[in-house]
Amino acid sequence: MINIADPIELAIFKSSLHSIAEEMGAALRRTAFSPNIKERRDYSSALFDADGQVISMGDDMPVHLGSMPMSVRAALDKLTLEEGDIAILNDPYAGGTHLPDITLVIPIFLDGMERAAFFAANRAHHADVGGMYPGSMGLCREIWQEGIRIPPVKLVAAGVLNEPLLQLILNNVRTSREREGDLTAQIGACRIGAERVRELVEKYGLDRVERNVQALMAHSEELMRSELALFPDGEFAAEDFLDSDGLSERPVKICVTLRTNPAQRSLQVDFSGSAAQVATSLNAVAAITYSATFYVLRCLLPGEAAATAGLMRPVELVLPEGSVVNAKLPAAVAGGNVETSQRITDVLLRAFAKMLPDRIPAASSGTMNNLTIGGVDPRSGQPYAYYETIAGGSGARPNGDGISGVHTHMTNSLNTPVEALEYAYPFRVRSYGYRKNSGGEGQFRGGDGIVREIELLGTAQVTVLAERRIFAPYGLHGGLDGHKGRTFLIEGDQQTELPGKCNLEAAAGAIVCIETPGGGGWGEAS
Repeated sequence: MINIADPIELAIFKSSLHSIAEEMGAALRRTAFSPNIKERRDYSSALFDADGQVISMGDDMPVHLGSMPMSVRAALDKLTLEEGDIAILNDPYAGGTHLPDITLVIPIFLDGMERAAFFAANRAHHADVGGMYPGSMGLCREIWQEGIRIPPVKLVAAGVLNEPLLQLILNNVRTSREREGDLTAQIGACRIGAERVRELVEKYGLDRVERNVQALMAHSEELMRSELALFPDGEFAAEDFLDSDGLSERPVKICVTLRTNPAQRSLQVDFSGSAAQVATSLNAVAAITYSATFYVLRCLLPGEAAATAGLMRPVELVLPEGSVVNAKLPAAVAGGNVETSQRITDVLLRAFAKMLPDRIPAASSGTMNNLTIGGVDPRSGQPYAYYETIAGGSGARPNGDGISGVHTHMTNSLNTPVEALEYAYPFRVRSYGYRKNSGGEGQFRGGDGIVREIELLGTAQVTVLAERRIFAPYGLHGGLDGHKGRTFLIEGDQQTELPGKCNLEAAAGAIVCIETPGGGGWGEAS
């Protein structure tokens, strides 16, 4: 057991560090250019100690946060970050998630110190980073088709923006002005995080801050170990499937075995038996699988548990190399971040439902329902790229119904309001509301999905990347499955159902209709 001399002080530091990460996010949101960041809040922020261990996270995107320490680690391994530097990277094979998620890392130096005492980082999903398809979210065969791949490099050096690097990036994307605005917002957010950490140290002193940082990580570890000590001893396995890889009709299996050791207060999470990496972008890199595991375990802990590196110290991950949960080059990975991450989460929760049946909800919608539309805006003659994930129903819980129309699990974003959507893009939203009765029945009912219809005001390229069109969100303990999702293209009087993963060109006047899955039910209906 750890010894916390002053738990009140520890709580104060936990809240102080968390508020810094939250302020970084607020600054990014208020200064970003793209609706994807300023409206949907598709970003995350975190703080790290001198060794690159995460010490605080904002209440942001789980798929970003669990993997961000790997990006920070990659930056520290490749670069010598001096005062005034800011590193940039998006490489999924260096701790990233997929290419649209660009991470910035800033070292935080204190007066008289030659080594950074802390680091701050933020990650934001950019609506286009080049590649074959507008929005950079298509079904590509290799990562080089997905967009510009940025290794750890200094975007800012000694306080001076690296203009040639910025221009290289902007020359390889479709919406350069928006990308420049969003990157500038990320830089500002990093600097705010650094300034707030310096103010915290000035107020309390470095020794006191570092002592509490170490205590926070130890406290997180102890809370996790205490939880693991309560688990039943044994093995608990589960499997689920992605509908397909988008090329064939063959499902893609993901399976996990949880091996508990209450005496050692440890847990092994073994993904052996999962399918080999696929020929399209549904591959998840190791950072994604780590993020999903981090998220699920964090959900099992009490609310006061700080989201630090200590949480994962008692946990061993087994990730077969070259599998769909630990892909290797040259695998494409855009969909692994958004879709496979959700299925990994579903599989983990299904295994935990066998271990802890009275604590785990039924499956939520299980897909981010990715919709990307791009082309030339007929109003301005300028290229545009719209990207959005569309909410679904959450799974029913052991003590209540699921929630309708909500982003769940690895995504924690909002929607783009109709007014903002129609202002920014050549669209008209024809309908937007709940998909009634799409949640699974049971003692407690799954939440309903969403129906969204978007009319195109000009010719556009449309990409759909969605799951749960074949395998429905599962119910638990006698609860029924949630309804599967559907996608339609409406052209005049003709309505065509589209596969869950597709790319097509649509004419002006066409309507894209997304019906998202409902959540599974929990328990038998009386």
